[in-house]
Parts: sequence; structure tokens; C-alpha cells
Amino acid sequence: MSSSEEIEWFESEVKPCEAALRGYLFKRFPILVDHDDLVQESYARLIRAKRSGNLTCAKAFLFTVARNLAIDMIRRHKASNHEPIAEVGEDSLPEAASDAAASLDWQQRLEALIEAVASLPDRCREVIMLRHLDGLSYKEIAERLGISPNTVKAHVVKGVRDCTSYFRKRGLLDAAPSNLPVNIESPQ
Repeated sequence: MSSSEEIEWFESEVKPCEAALRGYLFKRFPILVDHDDLVQESYARLIRAKRSGNLTCAKAFLFTVARNLAIDMIRRHKASNHEPIAEVGEDSLPEAASDAAASLDWQQRLEALIEAVASLPDRCREVIMLRHLDGLSYKEIAERLGISPNTVKAHVVKGVRDCTSYFRKRGLLDAAPSNLPVNIESPQ
């Protein structure tokens, strides 16, 4: 593909998705202040995938890459986000010890959830996030990704089981037999 063809492809297939991509990132990841970096890195990865011949649907690839980059950015921010002890004053301490314990517990559970979802295979993670973050039905996910509702269900089941296993291995859930059925609603 020549550079002029690549520019034409980018302008006709990718550039029209930019507003929707920025809106998606702003809605799903409002705590991130610099969506421009995510968009630019997503474009770079999209172009590399196009050049290598590993691209089937530019829009789906673009949104998936942007979401994964946002998750990685949040994870890196949480890992490096700390206040030096010298800068901590009395006004930054929680009102009560129970509030601090509850806040720490919630933060640890949230980080474990982010890590568990991030550890899923790409397509499985995409289905889980569309289902549980975006609230899409199995049918809507199937249409968006070009797969059957039964495949969506299989990804949801795998995602829930893998996340459950992830939590058990880290002592966040009681040990239980892994052959218990997972209660997954039927495709909508």
C-alpha cells in the first residue's frame, strides 16, 4: 500500500471514528486527563497492524486498542501514585480508621478486578467489558463484534470463571470447587 493510499484509507475509514473514540474514552475513563495520547498511540498501533496485514476491522481494532491502553495507563498510574510522607498533612488523613480501612479494602478490590480483567485474552476481555461496563446485551455484543450470541456467552462464562479463579488464587474469595456451574443469564 502506497503512502497516498494509506493516507486515503486513514482519512476515509479511521478519521471519521475519532469523535466517537474520544467520546468513548471520556465516558469510560473520565479519570484520565490526557485522552490525546491514547488516541495517538491507538492510531500508531492501528497503522502498524494495517501495514503488517493483521487488520480486519479498523474501528473495532481502534476502540479495543484504546480501551486496553487506557486500562494500562490506569494500572501504571495506580502503581506510581503515592504522596511522599513529607507532604502528608493532618488534613489529608481520613476522619476515622474504619473509613481508611474501608477505602483501602475498596481500592485493593478495584485493583484486583482491573488486573483480573486485564489478564483475560483480548476477545474475552472485550466481551466482558462490553457486557459489564457498557451494559450491552449478548445480541448487541454479537452484532458489534461480528460473532454469534453463543460465542458471546462462551466468552462471558470463560471471563467470569477466569476472574473467579484469579480472585481465589489471591485469597479474595473462599476456596470452592471449580466445577460449580456459573450462573450466566441466557443471551438476550
